[in-house]
Amino acid sequence: MRQVGRLMAAILVLAGPAQGQVRLPGVQLPDPLQSLQRGIAQADSTTVDKLRDARRLAVAALIRSNPQTVAADPHGDAIVRDEILAYAPSEAELAAARALGFDVLREQSEAELEWRLVVLRKPRNLSNDQALRRLRAADPTGTYEYNHLYGGSGSADAAAAAERGAAPPDAVGADAAVSLPDARVGLIDTGVDLTHPVFNGTVAHRWGCDDRVIPAAHGTAVASLLVGRAAEFHGVLPRAELYAADVYCGAPTGGAVDALAGAFGWMVRERIAVINVSLVGPDNAILARIVASLTARGYAIVAAVGNDGPAAPPLYPASYPHVIGVTGVDARHRVLLEAARGAQVMFAAPGADMAAGAPASAYVAVRGTSFAAPIVAALLAQRLSQPGVDQAAAAVQALARSAIDLGPPGRDLTYGYGLLGAEFAVDPRPLIGPR
Repeated sequence: MRQVGRLMAAILVLAGPAQGQVRLPGVQLPDPLQSLQRGIAQADSTTVDKLRDARRLAVAALIRSNPQTVAADPHGDAIVRDEILAYAPSEAELAAARALGFDVLREQSEAELEWRLVVLRKPRNLSNDQALRRLRAADPTGTYEYNHLYGGSGSADAAAAAERGAAPPDAVGADAAVSLPDARVGLIDTGVDLTHPVFNGTVAHRWGCDDRVIPAAHGTAVASLLVGRAAEFHGVLPRAELYAADVYCGAPTGGAVDALAGAFGWMVRERIAVINVSLVGPDNAILARIVASLTARGYAIVAAVGNDGPAAPPLYPASYPHVIGVTGVDARHRVLLEAARGAQVMFAAPGADMAAGAPASAYVAVRGTSFAAPIVAALLAQRLSQPGVDQAAAAVQALARSAIDLGPPGRDLTYGYGLLGAEFAVDPRPLIGPR
């Protein structure tokens, strides 16, 4: 029990303002927490179950750090304070909401997906919970929901990585800038540091943050695993064209549902068939409808299943129907202790004992299902260039046939169809040095 208490305390440190969001499906852990995590491997299953409680404490710490902008829903998940989402409301329904004291803050729509999302500000005299109940009671057939927060900014320590011996900025392969893209892949995450040497020659498009560039560790690491390319490091698709949506912009309310919706809409307008989402959070009725609208049109959404432990309830969007959920394994092809289990797991990929790019031209050792998902997304993007229901199904089936079966014969709740991309895990030791 003493070890569990120390683990929770360490996770609370992660939730401070410098770390941003807390429901992170997989990031490089600071050394104290990393050693605790290794210690849990020898502990009993009840110790592992405490990871869920630690996440709740981390959300509470985030709210204490940002009380004006972040709150919790009745289940303890983080939401944007004072905001309620309305999905495809009619003008009459919006008028009724205004009559109840709600104001329209902003809205967005996507013609091809046939959805409209309106962000409402609740009346001052109502809590978020009361406001949502009032809207649902007034319009039982409408879809109203909290503006939940998903994923967050990375906690990989790029500065520490540089001190341990990161590669110099000019350590780039001679052919890094000569190849044209041969595939396209989407990324919804934090900002990406495209000045890192692994992105030399990468054709990249940005979305979000009003065109401001706010790079962060998590998005940079995931992007490097997708398309990175340097003399000492490579991602899965080093010639691919990257479409990177920053849904965080350095804000404590980063990763909100309305930002995710906007990013998905951009991917649809650009017809990006494969979209990596290494983010997790609770079930949300509006996010579910947006994800369903994409998958019904043949877009492949690849998502991390999360790191709340094998006994934790499902996390989203990985657990929505037709989303390709990915778990992580270590160098010995053992599932990560903290990885989720369940029917949402479709594939496994390397998620530990490997390096990834970090801001300031650094490299870090990463761990978590966040970093397994981009390996699968990149492999899928090799096979799926345009959205299409039949084409997406065929591409996924082809990956399933090529997977290495690690669990019981056939698909199982731990490894899904099996392991993909084992050869793409870059050994962190030459890049980072001893820890």
